[in-house]
Amino acid sequence: MKQTSLVNAKPVGNIKQALHTPDSARQRSNKRCLTTQDFGSCRHIETGAVFIIASGASAKSFPLEKFAHVPMITMNGAISMFQDTDVKPYFYACTDRSFSEQQPELFKHAMAISQRVALWEDHARSSRALPAGRLYPLTKAKRPSWLDSILGRRRTLVVNHPLLPHRKRPLGFSKDMSQGFFDARTVAYLAIQLAFHVGFNKVFLVGVDLDQNAGRFYETQESKNSPCGLDQHYFTRILPSLELMSKKVMGEDFMVYNLSDISRIPDSVVPQVTLAEVEAMLG
Repeated sequence: MKQTSLVNAKPVGNIKQALHTPDSARQRSNKRCLTTQDFGSCRHIETGAVFIIASGASAKSFPLEKFAHVPMITMNGAISMFQDTDVKPYFYACTDRSFSEQQPELFKHAMAISQRVALWEDHARSSRALPAGRLYPLTKAKRPSWLDSILGRRRTLVVNHPLLPHRKRPLGFSKDMSQGFFDARTVAYLAIQLAFHVGFNKVFLVGVDLDQNAGRFYETQESKNSPCGLDQHYFTRILPSLELMSKKVMGEDFMVYNLSDISRIPDSVVPQVTLAEVEAMLG
């Protein structure tokens, strides 16, 4: 089956609609509509706690259904944690355009059950599985110019040393996803920016082990596995981005906690907590 395409996109306020026209002659008469939302429409609409469910090995021991009353953001193949449960992710994020081909059933499941989905627009356009929930197209944030920094503009984009010469891929943290997000080479970092944008102020990381050797809990030797660059990018992008977040974003109004006891993230950057401590914080 050929990839599908979207045509005749027309903006309607902060919502865009486009006709989804399959190449199949049988399906051509049954056109579907893909609607995209602007990130501004979901900014600061929540508060309180959120779990971010990633795909590290430690996630397998997390009692997902026990915390079903707490919103959850998940990503990529970690959606498999939600199979055979009634829990629907508050947000599903995927930046790997090849994931829908490598794990088509998991991607299809994510599109079917997630309340909100964050994807590259071209990925959403070409995918055979359309999201049942609201689709928010991803864009990358651009580092504020030196003039922006001097004048205090674009303060929602937090960067290090804004007056130094630009690096090709700037490190930063976006507090407003309508301005784009900063890529740290792990989708978990995007999920944290999503959590801040929506308004959650207490973030619990599940399965953010960042251990390339341990692999992803949902992959097997028989499955078609996605490439992993954790070791390649850990010291150049992942850890520096988390350190920036820890120093410039985390505080009384926004805290991130790590539930993985095998995570590479230093406790001084993101404090580790136990399930018992999480339950106490949730009241």
